[in-house]
Amino acid sequence: MPLSLPDLCDAHPDEVRVVEPIFRDFGARTRFFGEIATIGCFEDNSKVRERVRTPGEGRVLVVDGAGSLRCALLGDLLAAAAAENGWAGIVINGCVRDVEILREIELGIRALNCVPVKSKKRGEGSEGDALRFGGVNFTPGDWVYADENGMVVSRERLPVDF
Repeated sequence: MPLSLPDLCDAHPDEVRVVEPIFRDFGARTRFFGEIATIGCFEDNSKVRERVRTPGEGRVLVVDGAGSLRCALLGDLLAAAAAENGWAGIVINGCVRDVEILREIELGIRALNCVPVKSKKRGEGSEGDALRFGGVNFTPGDWVYADENGMVVSRERLPVDF
């Protein structure tokens, strides 16, 4: 049986950084992990739209929307594209929408909350930068692990069955 996050934290206390428990679970997959890819954007999901249409290769897309609760950075269409392209999960420091459909998509999705308003499309944002929210740094190439107990970040892939 795979380890849970409490087991992972107990076995590797010096390797993991615990993300503050501020995120809600929205996807069909409540347990996911993968190498981190990052996007920074504010109320504009153009970069998210571009990235989920590329091969995910089992990675987790971490999106820093600066904690905005005014519009969603992910909805059903982009989540479906991410799942189809092999992304393991998406973590959003912001909101999602279409939650009744997100629950059916085989993708790990964590966000602060949901809101029915779509984001602007101005083509703004950045990719590949180190991000900080939830009390931890999310650096491209690091690994994120998530299950029903929360999320942790590690600099390297941990040698465990998760």
